[in-house]
Amino acid sequence: MMREEPVLKVSGLTKTYRNGRGLHEVNLEIHRGEIYGLFGPNGAGKTTLLKLITGLIPATGGEIRWFGHSLTASYEKAMERVGCVIEAGSTYGYMTARSQLEQVRRHYPGIPAARTEEVLELTGLGPYAREKTKGFSLGMKQRLALAAALLPAPACIVMDEPTNGLDLDGILDIRGLIGRLAADEGVTFLIASHHIGEMEQVCSRAGVIRGGTLVLEGRVPDLLQAYGTLEAMYVIAAGRQREGA
Repeated sequence: MMREEPVLKVSGLTKTYRNGRGLHEVNLEIHRGEIYGLFGPNGAGKTTLLKLITGLIPATGGEIRWFGHSLTASYEKAMERVGCVIEAGSTYGYMTARSQLEQVRRHYPGIPAARTEEVLELTGLGPYAREKTKGFSLGMKQRLALAAALLPAPACIVMDEPTNGLDLDGILDIRGLIGRLAADEGVTFLIASHHIGEMEQVCSRAGVIRGGTLVLEGRVPDLLQAYGTLEAMYVIAAGRQREGA
């Protein structure tokens, strides 16, 4: 039986900045329904990778394919089933949460107005739908950004630090939502985070990126069996990289 086409396939992806930093020959495959956690310290290349695979910045070399479509040759086709929340979500403080989502919805022909209410409830923003976002905490803005990404019901969602600014209840809510969408609707997630212990609870596969290089990856059950925790796995991977192993 032939294996299903990867949702995302990255081959030899490289991004070189003037200071010599960036990404170096990254290869990555993510399949339908997976929750892939990409872990690394600040400056490791996590956000650079996410910006590259969503076309926000150009690559120096390599190939990116979404659902079998080349990002460079067929950008709209490649990205039509991908939602993303990269870096802190921005809002218009004078607008309500609902009106901002309605503004986003107008960019997607065919999405019914009921979908706005649905994503507000999914992300826990229902009680705050009529409030202007100037008073929203960072965590509330993160929820609103996620709600906007969910509006077109994407098959894959790319998220950068999704629980940043959330309290414990918010973390549990977002983690539960990610798990439900993956299990019940087959939504695929790529999540970049430095909160490795927190994301261990929801990820099905994980990779460690350091110095722009993907130094270790695998299925979370296998990694836990080998290392005990993803934090221990990360410490060992970091040590190996420093030693040049």
